Amino acid sequence: MSTSVAVIVVTWNSAPVLPGFLAALPEGMAGLDWHLVVADNDSADGTVDLVRTLAPGATIVRTGRNAGYAAGVNAALDAAGPVRAALICNPDVRMRQGCAKRLVDGLGADAGIVVPLLYEEGGSTPHHSLRREPSVLRALGEAVIGNRRAGRFPALSELVTDPAAYRRATRADWATGALMAVSADCLAACGRWDESFFLYSEETEYCLRARDAGHPTRLEPTAEAVHLGGDSQVSPRLWTLLTLNRVRLYGRRHGAVATAAFRGAVLLREASRAALGRKASRAAAGALLRPGALRATPGP
Repeated sequence: MSTSVAVIVVTWNSAPVLPGFLAALPEGMAGLDWHLVVADNDSADGTVDLVRTLAPGATIVRTGRNAGYAAGVNAALDAAGPVRAALICNPDVRMRQGCAKRLVDGLGADAGIVVPLLYEEGGSTPHHSLRREPSVLRALGEAVIGNRRAGRFPALSELVTDPAAYRRATRADWATGALMAVSADCLAACGRWDESFFLYSEETEYCLRARDAGHPTRLEPTAEAVHLGGDSQVSPRLWTLLTLNRVRLYGRRHGAVATAAFRGAVLLREASRAALGRKASRAAAGALLRPGALRATPGP
C-alpha cells in the first residue's frame, strides 16, 4: 500500500488565493510523504502558470472546461494514483503547523473522513463547520428562527453550534468541504464524487454516502486551518445554486412528499429573507418556484 498522501486542489481563476495556500503547505503537511495534484477548471487568470512557478513538482490536470468541483476532484484523484489518503482542499485554505498529519493519523475504522477545526479569515474566530443530516424539521427550524439560533437544538438545524462539539473529537453527518482527509478505504468504498452537483452539496452527498457505507466524518480539533471563505453569501447566482442543490440532494434520498415539504420549508426561509431585502434570497426563492428548476444543476 502506498504511504503517500495526495493533496487534491481544484482551481478556477484561483491566482489571488493560491500563493498563500502553497506557502502554507510545507508546514501544514509536515511529517507526511505527500504530493500535490491540481485540477484546473480552465482558469483564465494564469493559475496554471502560477502552480508551475511556485510548485514545480506538482501534477497538473487541465480539465479543459469549467467542469465543476466534483469533476475536478475526480480528475485529480484519477491522476494521483494509489494513496494512503487524499487531502481534499480548497485553494483558499491555510493549514497550520502539522494540520494534515493530525487529520491523516485520525483516519481509521471509526472515521473515513476527518476534518480540522476551521477558523474564519483573521484566524481567531472558529467556524461552525459541522453539520447534521438535512430534514424537513431542520429546514423549517432554520426558516423560522434562523440557523444559528436553531443550531442549539439538534432537531431544528443542520448547523452544529455547540462550542463543546468543537473542543473534542466529534462525529458529524457531514462537514464543510473546505479541507478534509479521506482514507483509502473510504475512497475505495464510495467511489467517485457526484459530478451532477456542479458546485455545493457535493461534499454533503459524499459524506452522507460515506457514512452510509460505514466511513463516518469526524472532527479532529487539534488540526487547525484558516478558511478565507467564498462569496456564496453575497452572490445571488451562487446562493441560488447552493439552495437548489440542497433540495436536489434531499430529493435523491427521500420520497416525493417529503421532498415537497423540504422544498416548502427552504422556500419559506428564502422568501422571508427576501422580504427583508436580501437579494440573494429573492433570486433563490424565484428559482425554487420555477417548474423544472431542480432537474439539472446550472453551472456559473
